[in-house]
Amino acid sequence: MAPVKVFGSAVFANAARVLACLEEVGVEYEVEEVDYMAKEHKAPRRLARNPFGQIPAFQDGNIMLFESRAIAKYVLRKYSKQQAAQHQLQVVDLLREGNPEEAAAVDAWTEVEAHTYLPAIAPIVYECVVYPARLGIPPNLAVVEESLEKLSKVLAVYEAHLAKSDYLAGDFFSFADLNHFPYTFYFMTTPHASLLESYPSVKAWWGRLMARPSVRKIADGMVLRGQ
Repeated sequence: MAPVKVFGSAVFANAARVLACLEEVGVEYEVEEVDYMAKEHKAPRRLARNPFGQIPAFQDGNIMLFESRAIAKYVLRKYSKQQAAQHQLQVVDLLREGNPEEAAAVDAWTEVEAHTYLPAIAPIVYECVVYPARLGIPPNLAVVEESLEKLSKVLAVYEAHLAKSDYLAGDFFSFADLNHFPYTFYFMTTPHASLLESYPSVKAWWGRLMARPSVRKIADGMVLRGQ
């Protein structure tokens, strides 16, 4: 069977999310580079795969998907048990869909990442990493300071929660944790990474996340030109 294909490499945070899930379940895959600076993602052939002209898009045979969280869930649902049975391995159950209570916790913290954590951390990543590396634009310090204040408040909630369990949905690693990897990784390359020192439970959680072989492998490909 031909491997699945991801359109967009790990330097794109949302593509990194999908690639980490593919690594978790052990699926063979191909990556097709997309030249963001040449606005290739807006080309007609790209829009046929992702109508919003964003990265990534994903192909599995005749199935074409976009939106990284939806792609990641598709990968986990389709391939976790399939790959485990094929290679006689333990199932990588990151969605916990066999347990309604645990699945709800995974869903809740997945929503928190998308709607609370990401809006606080993403502007810092763009200002300190993306814009300087890709566009040669220095950080807007006012935006960074405002976002750091927002992120600090969010991390305070995470700190209280993670003081009670190793991972966000409980004492098990899940899709909720993995979702946080790409933007947090880039944040930790900025001059503001020391912010986590004020949140020891969050810092310990991040250390556990970065210890995952899947995460380490994808992180190796996440260096933007200019960093």
